[in-house]
Amino acid sequence: MKEATVQIDGMMSICDGAGVEKQIKHRDGVMKVNANFLSGTATVVYDETRISLDDINRFIAECGYHCRGEVVPAHLCEPSKRNGTPTVRVKEHHVHVVPLSPTPAAVKPTIEKVKAKVLPQGNGAKAEDHARHNAEAMPADKAAMAQEMGHGAGKDNDGMVRDMRNRLLVTLVLTILIYLYAPMFVKFTGVMLPVPFDLSKDVWMFLLATPAVFYGGRVFYIGAWRALKNGVFNMAVLVSLSVLAGYSFSVGATFFFKSEVFYEALGMLLVFILAGHWLEMRARSGASKAVKALLNLAPPKATVIRNGQPVEVPTSAVLMNDVVLIRPGDKIPVDGEVTQGESNVDESMITGESMPVRKVVGGKVTGATINKTGTFQFRATKVGAHTALAQIVKLVQTAQNSKAPSQRFADNAAQVLTISAIVFGVATFAGWYWFAGATPVFAMLLAITVVVVACPDALGLATPMAIMVASGKGAQNGILFKDATALEEAGRLQAIIFDKTGTLTVGHPQVVKIVADGKPVTDKELLHLVGCNS
Repeated sequence: MKEATVQIDGMMSICDGAGVEKQIKHRDGVMKVNANFLSGTATVVYDETRISLDDINRFIAECGYHCRGEVVPAHLCEPSKRNGTPTVRVKEHHVHVVPLSPTPAAVKPTIEKVKAKVLPQGNGAKAEDHARHNAEAMPADKAAMAQEMGHGAGKDNDGMVRDMRNRLLVTLVLTILIYLYAPMFVKFTGVMLPVPFDLSKDVWMFLLATPAVFYGGRVFYIGAWRALKNGVFNMAVLVSLSVLAGYSFSVGATFFFKSEVFYEALGMLLVFILAGHWLEMRARSGASKAVKALLNLAPPKATVIRNGQPVEVPTSAVLMNDVVLIRPGDKIPVDGEVTQGESNVDESMITGESMPVRKVVGGKVTGATINKTGTFQFRATKVGAHTALAQIVKLVQTAQNSKAPSQRFADNAAQVLTISAIVFGVATFAGWYWFAGATPVFAMLLAITVVVVACPDALGLATPMAIMVASGKGAQNGILFKDATALEEAGRLQAIIFDKTGTLTVGHPQVVKIVADGKPVTDKELLHLVGCNS
């Protein structure tokens, strides 16, 4: 069995993850799927002998979402690997050992020279073109599908936040203009503005409302189509039903029959929904920053020995058996074994030990730890997604995507409540129109109100948000949770027993006691002398 966490763009509601899970888990070779709307990822456990990661990416695309491929640390893996396309690995280099003392002539090469040294001799141009093609090119079917997404082609969290903000601003401006011609504005202010171009008031409001409805609400219509396609009901279904029903009724009243229109109500509804969705997207983006920070702990550059000379290359270009040069203050880019020199390395990021650990020839070093004193060289033994940092990130992502019993209950309840909202909305319209004798406009307005107010998105959002924040903060402080169930059970702990060699530390040394050796100097005088001479 193999486990992979893949990036999914386009999930807009907590129920979108349920749609992905429902469609993917029934595929041959897939054992388990946990999709997380907040992180925009899904953890898939599958049999690699029966199905590949490319197959999973294709299945996600068939659900209507854009899959960026497996989530891996940004600085550790090649761009082609990060984009989910096959990675072309350059063959391993022979070991070149050079003196540890840097020579004055060793100047940082240009990007072109770096590329020339990284790629194999003889077919370097072809390998470079192939790598660039894999890193930048997107399959035609995925590109076309991405263009049909509500937020655009493959936007990340920050891009979706900006896109939602833009839709909110445009819709807000149009709604304000619509409201200036609405009966409610005239009633409260007594001001009746002239309608431009000698149009009727209803037609002018129609012209203002149409872009608000189809631009501001487009993300919800596409989200609703995807949800219904995957057999789930989510907030997008409710919003689309409310807005399109009200818009269709108003268009009919404008051009085909006599009745009141409520374009201003549709505009205000979209403004409130977009504002809530924008805040939700911002919370989602903020909750994932802890993992992003963890992903980027590794340094972006590494100094490797190529052809007997130190060359600075991206960390993602470090290969197995490369010899890496580490100077004082450098972050170690990948895992390896010291081959020359010695130093003290701060490993608190991995072990929590406050004191630097002495590293000599044969010692193991871990990526993202910090070299403190000496200069040394080490041979890379684990690179890319196989480093200790990448495995920690994978554990955190798996924990965030796992579901506690309370979350599974909330997810199921959210779908039941969504369906119930639609049923009660229809019942509200029928009751007021056919039994209470209300006008169609009033009955429609009440039905839309019931559907929107009853939307249970907050119910399904609260638990995964808490899990994401807790697991991310825990990872930043060196505490890793195996899954959401363990995190939920931790709230019931009464006592904790630590089984650890050595002492529990806070991550950095501190003076806890001062003892003067000799009668002529007291403890206070000794502290004064140390302070004056430091």
